[in-house]
Amino acid sequence: MRVAKRGRWTRRPSILVAAAVVAGAGFVMVPTTLASAAPTPACADATNALLGLNVCVFTPSMAESAIQADLNAIAVQQVPITAQFDSNRYALFFAPGTYGTSADPLVFQVGYYTQVAGLGALPQDTVINGQIDAFANALQCSGSYCWENSTDNFWRSLSNLQLNVIGDPADLTSPPLAQALPPISNPGAANCYGGNNDFWSVSQAAPLRRVLVNGNIVFQAFCTATGYGGTDYASGGFVADSQVSGSLDFYGNQQYYVRNSVIGGSAGAGPGGQGLWNNVYSGVTGAPGPVFAGQSLQNTVLGSTPRSEEQPFLYTDSTGTKWSVFVPAVQTNSSGTSWASGGEAGSSVPLSSFFVANPSTPIWQIDAALAFGKNLLLTPGIYNLDAPIVAPHSDTVIIGLGFATLMPQRGNAAIIAVSNQGVEVSGLIVDAGPVNSPVLMSVGTPGLGWGKNRDTASDPDLISDVFFRIGGAETTPTSADVSLLDNADNSIIDDVWAWRADHNQGGTTSWTYNKGEAGVIVTGDNVVATGLLVEHYEMNEVIWSGQNGTEIFFQNELPYDVPSQAAWMATPTQDGYPAFLVTNNVKSFTGYGMGSYVVFTNTPAASGSNSLYDQEAFEAPHNPGIQFNNILTVWIAGNGGDNSIINGIGGPDTSTNPGVVEPVDLASYTG
Repeated sequence: MRVAKRGRWTRRPSILVAAAVVAGAGFVMVPTTLASAAPTPACADATNALLGLNVCVFTPSMAESAIQADLNAIAVQQVPITAQFDSNRYALFFAPGTYGTSADPLVFQVGYYTQVAGLGALPQDTVINGQIDAFANALQCSGSYCWENSTDNFWRSLSNLQLNVIGDPADLTSPPLAQALPPISNPGAANCYGGNNDFWSVSQAAPLRRVLVNGNIVFQAFCTATGYGGTDYASGGFVADSQVSGSLDFYGNQQYYVRNSVIGGSAGAGPGGQGLWNNVYSGVTGAPGPVFAGQSLQNTVLGSTPRSEEQPFLYTDSTGTKWSVFVPAVQTNSSGTSWASGGEAGSSVPLSSFFVANPSTPIWQIDAALAFGKNLLLTPGIYNLDAPIVAPHSDTVIIGLGFATLMPQRGNAAIIAVSNQGVEVSGLIVDAGPVNSPVLMSVGTPGLGWGKNRDTASDPDLISDVFFRIGGAETTPTSADVSLLDNADNSIIDDVWAWRADHNQGGTTSWTYNKGEAGVIVTGDNVVATGLLVEHYEMNEVIWSGQNGTEIFFQNELPYDVPSQAAWMATPTQDGYPAFLVTNNVKSFTGYGMGSYVVFTNTPAASGSNSLYDQEAFEAPHNPGIQFNNILTVWIAGNGGDNSIINGIGGPDTSTNPGVVEPVDLASYTG
């Protein structure tokens, strides 16, 4: 349990309360031995004894050739698309100092399940001269025409460092370590791998946070025959708390969200480079002007973010001996970075207050540590959980390193955070397991007096960079009714992707093989979601029943694999399910920049002479306190589509009307 942000210790409820909550949910805490971690270190010359074998801690005193060799070895393993569902997990940390030079830059790629972060108190404490890249890793061709695809570039991150972008002078025509793709020349983009372009060609679950970049960031690997804004597909993404001297070049992405940052400009795919299907900025200095005019002219711009909180991060002093976690404070109506003044509000917590676990740690030890007031650090790996991780106390910090992955085995939850105050969960993947879980992760407890009556607005629960999967990595059936249940008043959801998989490593996904009813359910009042992506669930993707909620940026694809219209009915007379449902009890809700897409590709219900319809992409009660701003649908594939955007208003957006892959917009809706 960490010190509260105002410097006082918070009262803890009886451990018996937490035990009763767990017992009441039908879970039994039993000792178990989990899968072991990798037997050999990821970086033999940079291993950290405290954080485990899959964590590399590089220091400025190391030879750059040794650092480069370690980074290349991991990239060769994790960059190819064949690593998309593997079991490797890595955290690559850079201690404060400078790495690379203009003559000899440090240039490397970031692949699947790889976290890259500086270990300074501020981004500028850790300086890399070079490039930190993620390129498209799937090549598609039709005849002699080829393009690259980044739509499966998930599960990687970059944070808390300064990057002075310098291309490798020895390799300007193809990306380093281009083993996943043959080089494709682009005469119109000569020398594009050099200069001041860093490449982050990714889709969901690949956040950029707390970075200071001197140069441009290119979110689409444009060094191909397709050129700028072509068919090099990507489906991003998320940027927060960052300063970029150059431009954010989105090009062919479908959507992106940028929060609380300072940028030199931006470029999209539409006429004049104005925007994407859904480009959303909140609290961003240098953001483009607002426009919502279709044909990729789609920028939703908020001058400030109503309420936000940056995620906790690990850092060390200049000697590398004192390790701590910084927990940033909540911000209200904020813009720009949290660290612009050279410091920031929040609290520093010594690493000694954390229980450090690995995949072989028994679950009873993890839960006992949390019960006695410890915070929790989960080192990289896959945790097969026979019981949930239970956080019974307020102001508990749970951090995953290297995309630590939790998988329930007995129909239990992966995480239960009991308190409604100050619990921070970040940096995790949560997978559904072989036995159906009613809920994979729950935060907050409705009506729990010791939490509900406290000042949770200034010390909210935070769910940050937590990614849910129903299938994908597994070769056997998996299921969970609900991926995330947020019961906590005033909580903040910041960059959550909930995904019922549309593909997996075994090649099998179907309506009955990987089952998930709803991605996210919000029951807490005054909840703010900054970046919510939910896809392919079998009923509603999001159900919002809390009062006075705020949703900024929503991305959704409806399920690909509905077997029939009869199997997909919200009521006997209502075709399909709204992707985003605000329930009838809600009096006040505000949404900004929210899109839902139709991709009916894996179903006989939308092929041949058959059509599949969703009556409305969004549904909300008729109440003047309900306000949606800049909402849209896009029909992409399959017969049928959305008959309306919200409550019978807007649209239709179907394969015959308008029958083109372009946004169908509704700029404003009031209930």
